Amino acid sequence: MWELEDGDELIDTCRVPDGARLRLVRNGGDFVILLDRNELMSTDVCASEVQLAEMTCARLAGRSNLQMLIGGYGLGFTLRAALEVLDDTAHVTVAEIVPEIVQWARGPMAGLTAGCLDDRRVQLVHDDVAMLIDAARDAYDAILLDVDNGPEGLTRALNGWLYSRDGLQAAARALRPGGILAVWSAFQDPAFVALLGEAGFTVEVASVDAGEEPQAGRDPLHHVIFFATKA
Repeated sequence: MWELEDGDELIDTCRVPDGARLRLVRNGGDFVILLDRNELMSTDVCASEVQLAEMTCARLAGRSNLQMLIGGYGLGFTLRAALEVLDDTAHVTVAEIVPEIVQWARGPMAGLTAGCLDDRRVQLVHDDVAMLIDAARDAYDAILLDVDNGPEGLTRALNGWLYSRDGLQAAARALRPGGILAVWSAFQDPAFVALLGEAGFTVEVASVDAGEEPQAGRDPLHHVIFFATKA
């Protein structure tokens, strides 16, 4: 459980629609977003969020007019990493259901955001990424999900649909042939890998360095990215 310490400044509090409480905390130049009392994301442990975009784009290298859907803006690391490597023909839709997240990005974290939300390749949609996935047919080359701590409805119970058999089949319909569903996770999940396979995806599981500062007596922290490719 995460507790405020000396030097921590509570910037704002909000609630996820139909979900838990979020808090934005600043300590010097670092920010952390808490889900109730648990750390959901932070600026000092962000390497895997960057890899979510970079590794997906590498797998789709050479595609022109690439269409990407990112579920959850968060702290923007995935979006900024994607924009760094995508060409001028690409288009990135960012679905963020919590309006305060965008307000924080444009307000206290504007220096970190670095104008990425105003990039002409970006469309920001203030809605549930599940709605966009369910409505799409052969629309995206890549769908990147980083809305929970893994394939379970953590921030809001309704997110569980994204990782269900119905949700994964909807993602398959939303993707173009050879498209990729990439899901960030804090942990391995063999049952989720099996569900992806049942939905017709070819699955690769990558363990990536979280980018945490080394600590004596502790193994390096790793996160997981599930890459599911549509036939």
